[in-house]
Amino acid sequence: MRTVLEWAHHLLHAPTLTDKLTPCPAQASLGVWSADFQVPTNPGREARLLFSERQVKFPKLVSLSQDGPRALALHSFANHEMLAIEMMAAALLSYPHGEGDEGERWKRGLVAAIRDEQKHLALYVRRLRESGADFGDFPLNDFFWRKMSELKTPQSFFATMSMTFEAANLDFALHYRDAFRAVGDEATADILQVVYDDELSHVALGATWLGRWRGDRTLWDYYMSCLPFPLTPARSRGIGYRPEARREAQIPEDWISALAAWEDPFRVTRRRGTHATHSG
Repeated sequence: MRTVLEWAHHLLHAPTLTDKLTPCPAQASLGVWSADFQVPTNPGREARLLFSERQVKFPKLVSLSQDGPRALALHSFANHEMLAIEMMAAALLSYPHGEGDEGERWKRGLVAAIRDEQKHLALYVRRLRESGADFGDFPLNDFFWRKMSELKTPQSFFATMSMTFEAANLDFALHYRDAFRAVGDEATADILQVVYDDELSHVALGATWLGRWRGDRTLWDYYMSCLPFPLTPARSRGIGYRPEARREAQIPEDWISALAAWEDPFRVTRRRGTHATHSG
């Protein structure tokens, strides 16, 4: 692998956990983009890591001090990190760039984000093994991946990945950090703090580029125009919506207020505590 795009192809198509953690070659050029690339139906994964339709109920917070429930929670978190690696790799391959132009700059931003996601995945898997389980021991869902084929432009990718899925993870990371801390599991809480700190820059990456592309529209209106139906901004809130986290990620105040006020009819997004509970 001599280029970033060759590395991205490996991350997307190679099957093992070790493959997904392969580091980007040092000082690699981006490589030549191909218009022939098609997002695959599924990323490359060995049998134990394949997507499953089986549903697993997330453990109750009071049980997280026990190895079994902790492992189940960590497995869910690790799955999201692997999905992020695969989706970002697909984004590098999907959208064109020119030498030295803005396409190269935002792609370099994604390379840095993938490195963070690989770090998070490795941390979760190590803690998972300390809890007596391994990655692939529980069913793996594909909700995030199913959106990838709908993201036809860099704008739709950043609106969906950075400003929706990763923005929600700001809330989730702090929520579960505090939950693990409450049961005395500082090791897992510390991992979630690392994830939160890195996620701020990922959300900021999306906000920065959408802000450059929005023209004379507000960031909120432009973001809304880029989200693929039926995804809604409610997916950008986790448990216990934290406006101050968005401020740390350099998101404008009017966007933060619009998200706090957003309502939709979908039951799955009506999580307890999704509206603003922290003034920041």
